[in-house]
Amino acid sequence: MAKRKKNGQALQGREILVGVTGGIAAYKTADLVSRLVQQGAAVSVVMTEHAQRFVGPPTFQALSCRPVYTDLFAEGAYDADHIALADRAEAAVVAPATANAIGKLAGGIADDLLSTVLLALRVPVLLAPAMNEAMWNHPAVQANVETLRRRGVRFVGPEEGRLACGTEGPGRMAEPETILAEIVAVFGRKKRP
Repeated sequence: MAKRKKNGQALQGREILVGVTGGIAAYKTADLVSRLVQQGAAVSVVMTEHAQRFVGPPTFQALSCRPVYTDLFAEGAYDADHIALADRAEAAVVAPATANAIGKLAGGIADDLLSTVLLALRVPVLLAPAMNEAMWNHPAVQANVETLRRRGVRFVGPEEGRLACGTEGPGRMAEPETILAEIVAVFGRKKRP
């Protein structure tokens, strides 16, 4: 019980941006968003087009009690959503972080709402990778991970275990409670603005 109270104090009133990319582990992100809200955080969810094939925006809207952002050029997005979202966030987590998302961020590619928001952020960024173990171990992915680590991006996971494709190895997205603990740790190191 003490741990839950401590997490609640650390996240109460904090603005957290959650990016969801196209991986089967997106179902775990729904649990993460629920936990963040239960701990008092205000959560804005940005989903890629591929993420929406795994979990629908209504799920995240219900859990966060906020609109879910999916389109860089959405009707009514007159306030440059990507900048407004980046300015409001005190921290960001991408879960799952696919090889594609990691590569885009490392390469400075901004071709959808999430990648554009990530490049506009000036706050701690946490990535929770999830992919096939062969992809995770690929030299290009590992080079992108190292590039991002040098730039101060934090990683949680991936964990080892059975993957969606049926193989075993590193590539499972960290469990929501593990990601939550890392988010709390980020705020333990970060002063309120």
